[in-house]
Amino acid sequence: AAGAAIAAISDGASEQEVAAQCVAAMIRAGGHAPGFGPFIRPAARLGEEHTTWGDGIYRKGEPVFVELSGCISRYHAPLGRLVHIGHISDEDAAMAEVTAKAFNAVVEALRPGARARDVYAAWQAVADEAGLSHYRRHHCGYLVGAGQPPSWTGGNSVTGLRHDSDLEIEMGMSFHILSWLMGTGRGDDFVSNTVLLTDAGAEVLTRTPAGPIVR
Repeated sequence: AAGAAIAAISDGASEQEVAAQCVAAMIRAGGHAPGFGPFIRPAARLGEEHTTWGDGIYRKGEPVFVELSGCISRYHAPLGRLVHIGHISDEDAAMAEVTAKAFNAVVEALRPGARARDVYAAWQAVADEAGLSHYRRHHCGYLVGAGQPPSWTGGNSVTGLRHDSDLEIEMGMSFHILSWLMGTGRGDDFVSNTVLLTDAGAEVLTRTPAGPIVR
């Protein structure tokens, strides 16, 4: 579904057509209706959290926000990407390197017995090292699993990997990990994937290429 949405994004593509390609691919692949989403919209509407496509046309030079979840029998695996139409600025390309490094730091920090605050600290340390110590997030991910509409988090609240959380990380937990660096003033990027903590370590379940993605 994510691959179909990304492939459909181009200069002149309608928001409805991109969404239609995404949902059709999801169904044909054997997916069930997710708890909510897909969220696919121009970055100009990024602040409209948990909203999706409209009746507009995508244009060269604008980023497109894509966040969706695969779903089988109510089990969810979300992911997110920022897709650039036509080109990507040097600033955004540099920020994509930071988001990738920060994401990998979270994966490395997800170990049984770790605390959620330590996992967030691993993400923030990468941002700080990149000169973004002014930038803070409320979390760098949250628990996901079996979810019912209107959510894929498995309940009516979000259990996040927050800077002040004492949540103990345990084997078998699955997380939607978000490496989000938007509105930094030095470029923008966003990448997220679902990660499952197994006895072999943290496994990234979602396979869509991380990018940066230019269409």
